[in-house]
Amino acid sequence: MKRPLKRRSFVALATATTATTALAASAPAFAQGTYPDKPITMVVPAPPGGGTDLVARLYSDLLSQELGVQVLVDNRGGGNGNIGTAIVARAKPDGYTILMQYSAYHSANPALIKDLNWKPDDFVGVAMGAMAPHVIVVAKKVPVDDLKSFIAYAKANPGKLNYASVGAGSVPHLGGVLLNKAAGLDMVHVPYKGSGPATADIVAGQVEVLIVTPPAVSGHIRNGNVKALALASESRLPSFPEIPTTAEAGLPGFILDGWFALFAPAGTPQPIVDKLNAAMRKVGKMEAVVARANQLGTVLKDWPAAQMDSFAKGEVETWGKVIRDNKITIAQ
Repeated sequence: MKRPLKRRSFVALATATTATTALAASAPAFAQGTYPDKPITMVVPAPPGGGTDLVARLYSDLLSQELGVQVLVDNRGGGNGNIGTAIVARAKPDGYTILMQYSAYHSANPALIKDLNWKPDDFVGVAMGAMAPHVIVVAKKVPVDDLKSFIAYAKANPGKLNYASVGAGSVPHLGGVLLNKAAGLDMVHVPYKGSGPATADIVAGQVEVLIVTPPAVSGHIRNGNVKALALASESRLPSFPEIPTTAEAGLPGFILDGWFALFAPAGTPQPIVDKLNAAMRKVGKMEAVVARANQLGTVLKDWPAAQMDSFAKGEVETWGKVIRDNKITIAQ
């Protein structure tokens, strides 16, 4: 015959059972193997049509298939990328609001903007979407066809040439500052709210120069709407073998690499981060995605989440130093 439970044992058992039931009821979806079970919003902190938007849409539909729920691209441009970035920084860390981020927004804004409404530690790196060297392009009206000729032309017209950027503090902005310094030029910075508007104006001839990632201008280069002078990279791109590197074009050491990567709010459970990372990497190996990435002039990286997170932290330090050493301000 079983002995009856003593009161102390009964209370302990009841307390443990209640705690276990509460824990099960409050456990996040990933622990039950159900993440994701509703649409995911991928915020793009830039207007449609630019490099960040193109990379986001390169992945979004196929991620929807891989994850079994719709991945919605939500363009939240403006504020030099800070509007959309802050939305994700403040989002619940449950994997349903994620960020396709542009490198300069993540790496440069913390050093450029004093009262930033987010910080890099608000995020965890999930996966690399694409890396892209920057290409120097000029409007059709500019009477040059190579980088050496352009430098000579710009020196002969100090203060008369405008270089567009995708926003104050962006890599194109920093690249223009560094190009002025490296080549002894005096070009005037004109910031835009994303690469889409900047590209539209260089095609229209409203500005003379743009340093930008190939996805934003690849179609215009192929159609002859702009002239590509050099690729700010150590090697040529297979998709644009005719564009020389800056070293080959006469400006060695001028290297600008941009990237577009997926982030989640800090505190997102590791199983969710890993699931998103695995889906991104699987999509990045698909033949159609590889072909499209090559066409856009980008390079895909098969990185685990920890490598992406570590890389992003290093980029914040690297670009912060460039900004401080060159005394670059948001007003330049």
